[in-house]
Order: sequence, then structure tokens, then C-alpha cells
Amino acid sequence: MVFHDTPEPSEAEFDRSLRPGSFAEFVGQDQIRDNLRIAIAAARGRSEPLDHSLLCGPPGLGKTTLAHLIAHGMGVELIITSGPALAAPRDLAGTLTRLKRNQVLFVDEIHRLPMALEEYLYSAMEDHAIDVVLDSGPGGRTVRLGVQPFTLVGATTREGLLSAAFRSRFGIVERLEPYPPADLEQILQRAAGRLHVQVAGDAASLLALRSRGTPRMALRILRRVRDLAQVEQRPVIDRSIAVEALDRLRIDALGLEEIDRKLLRAIADRNEPVGLKTLAAMVDEAEDTIAEVLEPHLLRYRPARAHAARPHAHGARLRPPRPAARQRARRRTAVPGVSQS
Repeated sequence: MVFHDTPEPSEAEFDRSLRPGSFAEFVGQDQIRDNLRIAIAAARGRSEPLDHSLLCGPPGLGKTTLAHLIAHGMGVELIITSGPALAAPRDLAGTLTRLKRNQVLFVDEIHRLPMALEEYLYSAMEDHAIDVVLDSGPGGRTVRLGVQPFTLVGATTREGLLSAAFRSRFGIVERLEPYPPADLEQILQRAAGRLHVQVAGDAASLLALRSRGTPRMALRILRRVRDLAQVEQRPVIDRSIAVEALDRLRIDALGLEEIDRKLLRAIADRNEPVGLKTLAAMVDEAEDTIAEVLEPHLLRYRPARAHAARPHAHGARLRPPRPAARQRARRRTAVPGVSQS
């Protein structure tokens, strides 16, 4: 089974080493970058903390990098945690009470916070105070502790899982989009310079086109191409070495990996809409991985219940459904927004 959620430590360290150090070095997401830069300048001019910020979008688009740049722009230290690491209010109380004025607290995967913790953060975000329970039961006591004014920056790939009350408390909400190939080329050339390797223009263009609009994937591909060029003693990464490396990684011209092609074949072979649970069993993959990692690239949206292959299917050679199968599919399901043709 392939899980794409958590990068290996070496991959994470590689990404950190190539992270831009300022908004001027950050490539892409121009409107978001300018909005944050203006908000930071205004907040610093008033000697106030930046409004609480929510960064949304698929994995690998730069949400964590923007959190670092926000802290850098505010001239403060970034405190990092994640939703899965916080199970109860006591896990967060110590961190909140130790925050300094205007400091930035970054919560990755904030949609995985328990509801009790979301509600616990309300008073910290708005009233700069938290209630700590000393004793439980009918005679339980609580004490209110002050919290320095701070900025909460949340990153999420599933904005819809946040409660409306929690989401409304973020003054800044930005949604990141996949990067165009031109921006990815700039990112690759900048990374190549830091890695002291030379990448030809046509090779950088090829790698950018096969990176799914995601800088994280582009940098990982660059790392593998660099390895191959080093082993074969090629001083310059040209198009031929890039093609060879991509073939070894089994990444095709559409940026599809083997698991993506396996998923498309499974849908096409059914010749009718197929549910997520059935699809996960057919390709031996986790449901969350299909819904949150694989499918967004293939469809750019996540259907609610059913999946069906269209004849073109991202260029794959898929047979159109047989008329009888098409009629059965129409009788069995009618999912809004999912074509039955």
C-alpha cells in the first residue's frame, strides 16, 4: 500500500533547506503573497499581532512555507504544532500561556483538531485568555489564565471539516492553487542553484510539466534526477537525463504515477460508477489517500459518492461504457455534478 501523507525525514529536511527566506524569494501565489505582505506591514505599523490566518489548499503548495514567512515578516519566532498532536486542552494550555506578545502559533492539519479544542481556542483567539479546569465533577473549579496577544496560523487541506464558528474567527483566509509550469520552472532553477547543480532550460520545463502543479513534487523529482546525473557523471542535467529519471520513477507525460494509472484502469474496467470503498479495495489503497491525494489531481474536485470514467480520462485509452451498462448506471445512481455519459 502506498501512503503519500507523511514525507520521509530526509525529504522533509531537503524541503526545509530549499525554503525561501522572505516573501521576495517566494515564487507563485502572487495575490496571496501580496495580501499577506500588506497585512503584515499594517500590523507591524500599528504594533499589533497579525489577524489569525487560515491557509487552505492541497498538500505541497507552500502553506507551511507561508507560515514561516509570516513569522519572519512579523519579526517573531514561529511555534509549530499539528492537529493530530493535540488531543485535549491540556496539550495546548502550556503552549498558549508561554507565547510572547505578537508571536505566531502554527497549527498544521488544523482540521484534525478535536471539537473541544476548537472551542477552547475561541477565548484565546478573541479574549486572550483560557480557562483551565482544576477539579472535575459537580464541584469542579476553573481558573482563567491570560494569554499574550498572538497570531494563530492554521493550515488545512480540508477546509470544510472546520466548524463555521471556528472558521469565522480567522481574519485572513487564503486558498492556494496549483502552480503553473512557469512558476515551477523558477522554483526548480532556484533550487538547482542552491544544490550547486546545473539544469538545462528544456529539462526544467519537462520536470515542471510533470510535477502536478506542486512545488513539493517538483523538488522531489529534482532530487532523484540529481542522483541519477551524479551516478552517471553528467555535469549538466539535460533533457535526456531528465527523461531517463522520469521513466525510472514511472511518471508519465501527464504527471501520473503507477498508482494513478491503476486507479484509472480500475474505474474504466468497471464500466459503471463505483463507490469509494469499492475503489479502495480494487486498487489496495486507503480511502483517504484516494479522496485527498490521488483524485484531486485527476479530477480537480472530489465527487460526493460515485466515480465514473469518461472516455478521454486524462488521455488514458479507456473504452466508453457499453449502452447496457450506461443504462444500469443511470438507474442505480444520480449524483449531482457527476456525468453519466
